Amino acid sequence: MHSFLTHSCSYLTTSFRFYSPIIMSSRRSAGTPRITDDQIIELISKLQQLLPELRNRRSNKASASKVLQETCNYVRSLHKEVDDLSDRLSQLLSTIDDNSPQASIIRSLIN
Repeated sequence: MHSFLTHSCSYLTTSFRFYSPIIMSSRRSAGTPRITDDQIIELISKLQQLLPELRNRRSNKASASKVLQETCNYVRSLHKEVDDLSDRLSQLLSTIDDNSPQASIIRSLIN
Protein backbone atom coordinates (compact mmCIF):
# COMPACT_ATOMS: atom_id res chain seq x y z
CA MET A 1 0.00 0.00 0.00
CA HIS A 2 2.80 2.39 0.90
CA SER A 3 4.56 1.97 -2.48
CA PHE A 4 1.22 2.48 -4.26
CA LEU A 5 0.74 5.71 -2.32
CA THR A 6 4.25 6.93 -3.13
CA HIS A 7 3.74 6.15 -6.82
CA SER A 8 0.31 7.80 -6.81
CA CYS A 9 1.63 10.96 -5.16
CA SER A 10 4.46 11.23 -7.69
CA TYR A 11 2.03 10.66 -10.55
CA LEU A 12 -0.46 13.21 -9.23
CA THR A 13 2.03 16.01 -8.78
CA THR A 14 3.72 15.33 -12.11
CA SER A 15 0.42 15.03 -13.95
CA PHE A 16 -0.99 18.17 -12.38
CA ARG A 17 2.03 20.20 -13.44
CA PHE A 18 1.91 19.11 -17.06
CA TYR A 19 -1.80 18.77 -17.82
CA SER A 20 -4.36 21.47 -17.52
CA PRO A 21 -7.91 20.47 -16.49
CA ILE A 22 -9.02 21.10 -20.08
CA ILE A 23 -6.52 18.61 -21.50
CA MET A 24 -7.31 16.15 -18.72
CA SER A 25 -11.03 16.40 -19.46
CA SER A 26 -10.48 15.09 -22.99
CA ARG A 27 -8.98 11.94 -21.49
CA ARG A 28 -12.02 11.12 -19.35
CA SER A 29 -14.29 8.21 -20.02
CA ALA A 30 -17.81 8.86 -21.19
CA GLY A 31 -20.19 9.23 -18.30
CA THR A 32 -17.59 10.63 -15.88
CA PRO A 33 -18.81 13.94 -14.44
CA ARG A 34 -16.63 16.89 -15.43
CA ILE A 35 -14.96 18.69 -12.57
CA THR A 36 -14.80 22.43 -13.09
CA ASP A 37 -11.79 24.67 -12.58
CA ASP A 38 -13.63 26.32 -9.68
CA GLN A 39 -14.16 22.93 -8.02
CA ILE A 40 -10.46 22.13 -8.39
CA ILE A 41 -9.52 25.48 -6.87
CA GLU A 42 -11.93 24.88 -3.98
CA LEU A 43 -10.59 21.36 -3.36
CA ILE A 44 -6.97 22.57 -3.44
CA SER A 45 -7.88 25.33 -1.00
CA LYS A 46 -9.55 22.86 1.38
CA LEU A 47 -6.59 20.53 1.10
CA GLN A 48 -4.20 23.41 1.87
CA GLN A 49 -6.14 24.13 5.07
CA LEU A 50 -5.52 20.55 6.25
CA LEU A 51 -1.74 20.70 5.84
CA PRO A 52 0.24 22.03 8.81
CA GLU A 53 3.10 23.22 6.58
CA LEU A 54 0.81 25.38 4.45
CA ARG A 55 -1.91 26.26 6.95
CA ASN A 56 0.47 28.29 9.10
CA ARG A 57 1.93 30.40 6.28
CA ARG A 58 1.37 34.13 6.29
CA SER A 59 0.32 34.07 2.65
CA ASN A 60 -2.74 32.02 1.81
CA LYS A 61 -1.51 31.48 -1.73
CA ALA A 62 0.32 28.32 -2.73
CA SER A 63 0.47 26.72 -6.15
CA ALA A 64 -1.65 23.65 -6.74
CA SER A 65 1.45 21.57 -7.39
CA LYS A 66 2.96 22.76 -4.08
CA VAL A 67 -0.23 21.82 -2.23
CA LEU A 68 -0.27 18.36 -3.85
CA GLN A 69 3.42 17.82 -3.12
CA GLU A 70 2.99 18.87 0.51
CA THR A 71 -0.06 16.60 0.76
CA CYS A 72 2.02 13.65 -0.42
CA ASN A 73 4.81 14.53 2.02
CA TYR A 74 2.33 14.84 4.87
CA VAL A 75 0.65 11.52 4.07
CA ARG A 76 4.08 9.84 3.91
CA SER A 77 4.98 11.32 7.31
CA LEU A 78 1.68 10.08 8.77
CA HIS A 79 2.36 6.59 7.40
CA LYS A 80 5.81 6.65 8.98
CA GLU A 81 4.34 7.80 12.29
CA VAL A 82 1.77 4.99 12.23
CA ASP A 83 4.51 2.45 11.44
CA ASP A 84 6.67 3.79 14.28
CA LEU A 85 3.79 3.69 16.75
CA SER A 86 2.88 0.16 15.68
CA ASP A 87 6.49 -0.91 16.25
CA ARG A 88 6.49 0.67 19.71
CA LEU A 89 3.21 -1.04 20.59
CA SER A 90 4.60 -4.38 19.36
CA GLN A 91 7.67 -3.91 21.55
CA LEU A 92 5.47 -3.04 24.51
CA LEU A 93 3.30 -6.08 23.84
CA SER A 94 6.34 -8.35 23.99
CA THR A 95 7.08 -7.14 27.55
CA ILE A 96 3.70 -7.91 29.13
CA ASP A 97 1.65 -11.04 29.84
CA ASP A 98 -0.19 -12.19 26.67
CA ASN A 99 -3.38 -12.86 28.63
CA SER A 100 -3.56 -9.51 30.40
CA PRO A 101 -6.23 -6.91 29.63
CA GLN A 102 -3.44 -4.50 28.59
CA ALA A 103 -2.20 -6.99 25.97
CA SER A 104 -5.71 -7.26 24.57
CA ILE A 105 -5.94 -3.47 24.27
CA ILE A 106 -2.54 -3.23 22.58
CA ARG A 107 -3.43 -6.00 20.11
CA SER A 108 -6.62 -4.15 19.20
CA LEU A 109 -4.61 -0.98 18.54
CA ILE A 110 -2.09 -2.77 16.33
CA ASN A 111 -4.75 -4.45 14.18
